[in-house]
Amino acid sequence: MSGTPVQEFPSEFPIKVMGRQGSDLRALTQAIIERHAGPIAESRVKTRTSADGNFLALTYMVLATSREQLDTIYRELTACKSVLMAL
Repeated sequence: MSGTPVQEFPSEFPIKVMGRQGSDLRALTQAIIERHAGPIAESRVKTRTSADGNFLALTYMVLATSREQLDTIYRELTACKSVLMAL
């Protein structure tokens, strides 16, 4: 039987978040992620600004411990008004 590969836990997992520049996106999203995955070192967060400077993309590398943990993080991120997209 083939299909989607099964995610193994614990594992390093990138969580990507996009939102508007100047919306406190970093502080809001980091607080959500750290509530479920623990403190995240500065070296494990990548920030990119769009070419026009209107949007901000953040990638957090977290130690994922379960599918439930990731689902909870994504639910909270997508409920945050500052977040346009979470991948």
